[in-house]
Amino acid sequence: MGGRNLFFAAVISFSAALITYNIIISANASLKQGFPGESSAKSSVDPIIRMPTDAARKGRRRRLFHTAVTASDSVYNTWQCRVMYYWFKQQKLRNPSSDMGGFTRVLHSGKPDRFMDEIPTFVAQPLPDGVDQGYIVLNRPWAFVQWLQQANIEEDYIFMSEPDHLLVKPIPNLSRDGLAAAFPFFYIEPKKFEKILRKFFPEDRGPITNIDPIGNSPVILRKDALKRIAPTWMNVSLAMKKDPEADKAFGWVLEMYAYAVASALHDVGNILHKDFMIQPPWDTVIGKSYIIHYTYGCDYDLQGKMTPGKFGEWRFDKRSYNDWPPRNLSLPPPGVPESVVTLVKMVNEATANIPNWGS
Repeated sequence: MGGRNLFFAAVISFSAALITYNIIISANASLKQGFPGESSAKSSVDPIIRMPTDAARKGRRRRLFHTAVTASDSVYNTWQCRVMYYWFKQQKLRNPSSDMGGFTRVLHSGKPDRFMDEIPTFVAQPLPDGVDQGYIVLNRPWAFVQWLQQANIEEDYIFMSEPDHLLVKPIPNLSRDGLAAAFPFFYIEPKKFEKILRKFFPEDRGPITNIDPIGNSPVILRKDALKRIAPTWMNVSLAMKKDPEADKAFGWVLEMYAYAVASALHDVGNILHKDFMIQPPWDTVIGKSYIIHYTYGCDYDLQGKMTPGKFGEWRFDKRSYNDWPPRNLSLPPPGVPESVVTLVKMVNEATANIPNWGS
């Protein structure tokens, strides 16, 4: 009797094991068909089934970058930062598997402000009184030096952005093979100012064309490269500001020239991406671009014709708002280009959804 029970128990156990095995094999056979691009050999030996992310489908590892924006504590800078951070969060939500990592507002006012809980912020100390000679932008490289030395930045790459950047789509890591990714500015002309730039970029460092026509933003580069560049960027900026010839020649873009020189001094080349951003009103179509940079005033008559150099009947200019811009700005008249219409709509959406706007 005991032998018969043992026999039946063995048969039942074997049958259960066989059924379980068939279920597993069948399940794996059907799941393998749902992963395009995978070889059958790999699928048959891999016991772990993963959900395919966008990065996995493209066969690449995510190269996360940390977005950093330098700013003062003025209302003018702050409202732009709040709008910029709103759209940063929206684009991350639209593509959670993008290369966009964390975000930091590098606040160079020397003290916390009331938006620390809304925007991730690092407080940097400003330059000593009088050092910037009224050119507040010189605080930017000094703020980056402090942030890179003191903050715990998990990502391997940094994306240097600005308060007046609106992200119109998720940004991939455009840097490649040790080269940074940058936007080429038509008004950064190293060859034109070679005589002046040789004071800061000696001839033994190579041809003047080694200096790329860029500023520090927008730029995506490796964190370790920026740690090398930042102190030199700061020192070259201060040296240029103290040099009357360089100060007169470079004016409000002096710090941009200083970054381009510092990048070249550290042999960090740049891939120049014309599609990195557009600048309305001169750029009229968004196309493949990732950023709207609203540094220029947009002036139009009521027929939608641009009136450059003259206040338009309809206008949008960030410099009109040293205080908080009102919600629901008027839209441009018919005929105004897509870039300007999108800019105003994006500002309106942000201000409509940011809590306590204007307070």
